[in-house]
Amino acid sequence: MSIDSWASAAGRTARPTRLRKAVIPAAGLGTRFLPATKATPKEMLPVIDKPAIQYVVEEAVAAGLDDVLMITGRNKRPVEDHFDRAYELEGALEAKGDRHRLAAVRESSELAAVHYVRQGDPKGLGHAVLCAEPHVGNEPFAVLLGDDLIDPRDPLLSRMIEVQRQYGGSVIALIAVDPEQIHLYGCAATLPVADQADLVRVTDLVEKPATESAPSNLAIIGRYVLAPAVFDVLRETKPGRGGEIQLTDALRTLATDPSIGGPVHGVLFNGRRYDTGDRSDYLRTIVKLACERDDLGPGFRAWLEEFVAKGFTD
Repeated sequence: MSIDSWASAAGRTARPTRLRKAVIPAAGLGTRFLPATKATPKEMLPVIDKPAIQYVVEEAVAAGLDDVLMITGRNKRPVEDHFDRAYELEGALEAKGDRHRLAAVRESSELAAVHYVRQGDPKGLGHAVLCAEPHVGNEPFAVLLGDDLIDPRDPLLSRMIEVQRQYGGSVIALIAVDPEQIHLYGCAATLPVADQADLVRVTDLVEKPATESAPSNLAIIGRYVLAPAVFDVLRETKPGRGGEIQLTDALRTLATDPSIGGPVHGVLFNGRRYDTGDRSDYLRTIVKLACERDDLGPGFRAWLEEFVAKGFTD
């Protein structure tokens, strides 16, 4: 069956002229960062001088996605405020002639058309994605999870969009992890794709398998390009691991029965990824990015070298 036939069978458009919509789930409670996230959304925790979620929106825009939908929940108003205009602050900065900070403040409100919908019940990532259906409609779309930051020098999302245009269906991002760590991730069984070193065909998916039963060491990370047929599948997907509706379970249905909405491919990613959902990795992310900044790097690296040489003491 051809890709076009798969799309026809699902009653969905497989490949529009340009994929333009991104969905960013941002309804989580951020419990790993309590008490900092008691009143502050985890997505607003700063990575140096920008909240983590701004890096994610910038990534979407860099890949050509100018229509962004955030799936939010209670206590997420600061996220909306960040991507809105701040007239009083802008006026104060303009009066001072502080053009540098004024441009930084305005940048977030000018990145993209940002929309919001609330996930009323915390039923998992699959349910959060399903909340996007009225906005996304009959188009393929990208999903970006805010805990994963991808270095702009490694355009993973652009590559995934390219694969989706070529093959249709859905595309997930995969990394090779230590087999002892695979139980922390969704895991993919795959087959190679001829003449595509960074691409595999996904034949099965398992959410957080035991190490001894995992089909591979290829783990799903927080980037997806999804066929709209995933919405039909999600509506029928029963709660899985943790009592939540798992996106991995819906993608497994698509991978094992491509007649529903096209194949599922995986892009093998070997680039720079920063995990801001874990406290230790969050700190490493800040250190790495600060060291690379032209304005902060030289002084910070010198201090860091001295700090290490002194055995991490003053």
